[in-house]
Amino acid sequence: MSGGVPSRVRRLIRGPRPEAVPVLVSRACALVGLLDVAAGVFPRFRHSRMHTIAEVLPGSFGPFAAAMSLSAGVLLLLLAHGLKRGKRRAWRAAVVLLPAGAVAQFTYRHSVVGALISLALLIPLLVHRDQFAALPDPRSRWRALANFVLMGAGSLMLGMVIVSAHPGRLIGDPSLADRITHVLYGLFGFEGPVDYQGNTSWTVAFSLGALGWITAVTTIYLAFRPEHPAARLTEEDESRLRGLLAKHGSRDSLGHFALRRDKAVVFSPSGKAAVTYRVVSGVMLASGDPIGDVEAWPGAIERFMDEAKAHSWTPAVMGCSETGGEVWTRETGLDALELGDEAVVDVADFSLAGRAMRNVRQMVKRIERAGYETRVRRVRDLGEAELERIRRAAEDWRGTDTERGFSMALGRIGDPADGDCLIATAHKADAEPGEYGDLKAILHFVPWGTDGASLDLMRRDRSADPGMNELLIVAALQAAPKFAIARVSLNFAMFRSALARGEKIGAGPVLRAWRGLLVFLSRWFQIESLYKFNAKFQPRWEPRFVVYRASADLPRIGFAAMQAEGFVTLALPLPRFLRRRTATPRACAHVVADRVRERDMRAA
Repeated sequence: MSGGVPSRVRRLIRGPRPEAVPVLVSRACALVGLLDVAAGVFPRFRHSRMHTIAEVLPGSFGPFAAAMSLSAGVLLLLLAHGLKRGKRRAWRAAVVLLPAGAVAQFTYRHSVVGALISLALLIPLLVHRDQFAALPDPRSRWRALANFVLMGAGSLMLGMVIVSAHPGRLIGDPSLADRITHVLYGLFGFEGPVDYQGNTSWTVAFSLGALGWITAVTTIYLAFRPEHPAARLTEEDESRLRGLLAKHGSRDSLGHFALRRDKAVVFSPSGKAAVTYRVVSGVMLASGDPIGDVEAWPGAIERFMDEAKAHSWTPAVMGCSETGGEVWTRETGLDALELGDEAVVDVADFSLAGRAMRNVRQMVKRIERAGYETRVRRVRDLGEAELERIRRAAEDWRGTDTERGFSMALGRIGDPADGDCLIATAHKADAEPGEYGDLKAILHFVPWGTDGASLDLMRRDRSADPGMNELLIVAALQAAPKFAIARVSLNFAMFRSALARGEKIGAGPVLRAWRGLLVFLSRWFQIESLYKFNAKFQPRWEPRFVVYRASADLPRIGFAAMQAEGFVTLALPLPRFLRRRTATPRACAHVVADRVRERDMRAA
């Protein structure tokens, strides 16, 4: 105690911490939304003491108030997530909807308590309005179709509740088909087959019409609002990144993947370091270590965190090294968790001799006897016709509808700017003539500094003999000295240490159970198979980490990472007028601020 006032009382008087207000307000907003929806759906809970108010109001005002209460409640429920993330536009909409819901509740249900709760929520919204300043997210027009499907289904279910919420006023005993028909008609503003006594017919009609109106208006808004496209890598950004990679690219095997053109970038104030990222479902995903001078990493990381805060994105880093994880956690206060291991083969130590390499050696010899030969070349040494053939083959042999990869995939082959990349190809001279001639398999490697290569993709003709990938990896490792390559990074094996330890003698029940779950998940995701494939080449294992803010964010980060890697897609086929148009790349928030500052300085 201090001054006779308990600490709990002082905290209650002082109120919540400002940074906690968006979460508390979003929960309260969802509660008020539910109360408004209940007010419109279940009017029989009105306080009878105030029914005299209804006698002096116009006859149609009661049903209109019910529809307004229902509309405000549904919209507040939709806004709750935006308020939790501190979105400015959600705050503006809530400030308008809360008084409207309060008026509707008081008018229709005559509920003083419900109206006061709605108005009371306005106080923290107005007092802490500076906590709701987050900028809009990247968006595309496919969300309009998703909104129409979800809102339509929700309106149908809520409409069934509305139609059935007045059993004492129903005329007759309408069937389930009649009720569904009445809801569908009502959503479009028409009268259905169900009838009620008194003004209840108007109340139900207004409420159903309000649901249909909300579904239509939100869908139209999402379809035709100006797009706010995700930031993209500009030519200037790519040029600056290539300059950083030329000086510091040997530090991280994932560095060259920062040049994916569907990533955005933030640079440190000095320009000597950068962090590339992509925003997926509200998660700001960086991959690998920052690019550039380690001494400048903190500046780039600070810019990254500022950008995440400006948009209320959840910051996360996938696949950073141990050094990168230490810097991220030290500079931001985030936590790190080991995600898996990267397989790195030192070329000088690689050999097919020995018992450990017997299976690989036998497979390679068998395939070579079958008439296959390999070629390893720089991209710059291939002709355009052959490059085009390789591109088309890689596309056709992909095996999935979408291109997979984010943290360890470049997303393109044969770009003139990527002349240092390596391509290993397998050919069979006596193969039957086909679209791609004698080409049977492709491996693509990106540079890892001046003396390394990092595996990008593996593609093969499904009709080719098994072992194409092993053949080409061995060919690339054997040809590496010719290109002054001393180390090659292969695939990333998630949870490799758990799989390795779980199969050893003496592993405990928890570790065995965890390994069993990973093996089970390997039916859909290449977890165990990638580990075993990489282990064939006797690599050294380099741990990789995920950096995150809180344990509660991990499921969301994991889902966003799966979307980014192409394992989960939420894309829907859209009509042509709803599809994303090519837009000029949008500058990040810190870039806009820098430009404004420079303009003001010039004006001064």
